[in-house]
Amino acid sequence: MRTRIPLFLGVFVVMALSNAIVPVLPSFAVGTTAQGAIYSAYFLGAFLLVLPAGYLADRIGEVPLIRTGLLLTCISGILLSVAATPVLLLATRILEGVGAGLFIPASLALLNARPDHERMSGYFMALLNLGLLVGLLGTGWLVLLWIGPYAGIFLFTAASFIPLGLSLGIRKVTAGPAGLIPESAVDTFSRLKGVFSSYFWLWVSAVVVIGITGALTALHPEYTDLPPDIVSQEIALMNLATIAAILVTSHARLPPVPTIRAAAVAMAGGVAVTFFSVWGFLVIGWLAGMVMISQLSFLAGASARQGVLMGLFNAASYGGMTLLPFAAGVIAEYAGFPAAFAAIAAGALLVAATIGRCGCSSQGAKIP
Repeated sequence: MRTRIPLFLGVFVVMALSNAIVPVLPSFAVGTTAQGAIYSAYFLGAFLLVLPAGYLADRIGEVPLIRTGLLLTCISGILLSVAATPVLLLATRILEGVGAGLFIPASLALLNARPDHERMSGYFMALLNLGLLVGLLGTGWLVLLWIGPYAGIFLFTAASFIPLGLSLGIRKVTAGPAGLIPESAVDTFSRLKGVFSSYFWLWVSAVVVIGITGALTALHPEYTDLPPDIVSQEIALMNLATIAAILVTSHARLPPVPTIRAAAVAMAGGVAVTFFSVWGFLVIGWLAGMVMISQLSFLAGASARQGVLMGLFNAASYGGMTLLPFAAGVIAEYAGFPAAFAAIAAGALLVAATIGRCGCSSQGAKIP
């Protein structure tokens, strides 16, 4: 319990702070390209750190990375509260992403190595999406009360100091599950290269599926031109559906690869629905939740040491959240919104066509 509470509360606050800027993006930048850059800067910072964090989790243990990530989240929230220029805002969003990039893979490595990993990782991912949801709705509600675009940032920055303090009570300091023979740095790196090539198309699925949710989120404020509180409520539908799907899928024990393939095909249709109706966010959110839990379930059975696997999983996820929102924003600005939505749907079909290739076709025996 002393370990789980800081992780669960931490991921909730980290995600809430990251999403507090989404409903008010038009207040910070003009045009979809600039807004996509600000949104994606956070994910760029996370993308740069998640793989090294996963590697270090297997080398020095998860706890130092968890504490450092939470500390950087607190610092970045303070800086976001006073950011006065686009350059400073971009730099601070990158720093915020660095904090998340240290915290999330280390936390998942700790949880996904447990015997009850499906439930624990499911709760973690559900709280991750609940944080995104509260960040959206909380900011939209505060803006509605005329407190200003920084209100959500103020609130969730203050809250981020709570899990930081609680993390000081985590006592686990060794790397990996108890009883494993320590491995050298060379062996850890060799294992990283091996799982990257063996499960390449699984990583591609994470890039695209998670990136789709980010692309639709980043496009929505400009696409609809609605007030921030309405934008936040509509995007929140996706997070609500993701939370529900994660909780259901984490107890259903579905076969990972067929589930990912079927969800990817359905997601292409969900993107088309989203173009015409806000209810498409429910479809996208549910399918994304199914895919995330299926991916984590597959990886939990691939290796006893979860650090590098969670590093790669989060690198792929944040890579998608970095690239796809920015690319979708550029396409929307220069070719129109229909072209942007069509490109997003094509990405989902790519996942369906490729997920069964290479090592993803069979899970095989767990390796150290």
